[in-house]
Amino acid sequence: MRKVLIIMTGGTISMVRSKISGALHPAKLETFKAFIPELFAYDDIHVDILEFHPMLDSSDINPDNWQKMAHAVYDNYNRYDGFVILHGTDTMSYSGSALSFMLDGLQKPVVFTGSQLPIGVLRSDAKENLLTAIEIAAAKDEEGNAIVPEVTVFFEDRLFRANRTTKKNAEHFSAFNSYNYPPLAKAGVHITYQPHLVNYSPMDMPLKLHDKTDCNVVVLKLFPGISEVVVRTILHIKGLRGVVLETYGAGNAPSAKWLYRQLKRAVDRGIIIVNKTQCSTGSVDMGLYEVSQNLLKAGVLSGYDITTEALLTKMMYLFGEYPDNHAEVQSLLQKSLCGEMTIE
Repeated sequence: MRKVLIIMTGGTISMVRSKISGALHPAKLETFKAFIPELFAYDDIHVDILEFHPMLDSSDINPDNWQKMAHAVYDNYNRYDGFVILHGTDTMSYSGSALSFMLDGLQKPVVFTGSQLPIGVLRSDAKENLLTAIEIAAAKDEEGNAIVPEVTVFFEDRLFRANRTTKKNAEHFSAFNSYNYPPLAKAGVHITYQPHLVNYSPMDMPLKLHDKTDCNVVVLKLFPGISEVVVRTILHIKGLRGVVLETYGAGNAPSAKWLYRQLKRAVDRGIIIVNKTQCSTGSVDMGLYEVSQNLLKAGVLSGYDITTEALLTKMMYLFGEYPDNHAEVQSLLQKSLCGEMTIE
């Protein structure tokens, strides 16, 4: 019998509505189980549940909670065939991206899922999302190996690589999308997997946990009319180590001399700046247009087609893992570590 561990962190999927006030609040574990008895009706999958205390709204999730999730997987790794993490939707892509870097050499599925409506609501999408996520977490090929041994997000009927996802909708059941990478599986009457799209770690590679993070990073989003004082203030934040520079189109920025000057000075001070397009789809191509030449001259790195969520968490992971090795961080930011970006 295959074994799956559900790690309940909180979020809408784990909430019920108060009969008195009508407000949503976290359900007790027994109440949650009562709403979904199918969890324990599998003939070939045994399900256990590990509950966070306290349960968290995903808006409150931070790197300490990523560490707790990663440790929950790592500490129980040899006891289970796969893991399902129940998580609020608002920051699910951040948590999924973070765990993809923190769990190095993963040979088993770690599937994030949640819902747009609480488990206790009649039309909730919670039950279908959870049950399908469990099947994916337990799925093995004919040789007994996990079909999708990486960190993923399952929502509605699509399984995505977690570090490629972004929450796209606050109301529809199809809450997530992976704009620059195809789904790893589609769920209908059958679950159709795409093994050629999966990122497989070497079979002889043991699981390594990287639980150190450094949060001295920031997102600087360019917009028409942005002033030098705003850019200078952000780039002089005490302790700042990394900047996600959200630019236009294929990685373009204003050609103002002051912007080049501020970016160049920041890079010279040892701050790593990575260019990330504001577009949902597509990749940074610095040098394609004249207005991106100054970024190259200033020493800004290309983020290719990485998401903001993945780039932020990758920076936090790398700065935590290599606190005194600036060159190594720069080098690894230009490499795809676990399928988080496509480098032509």
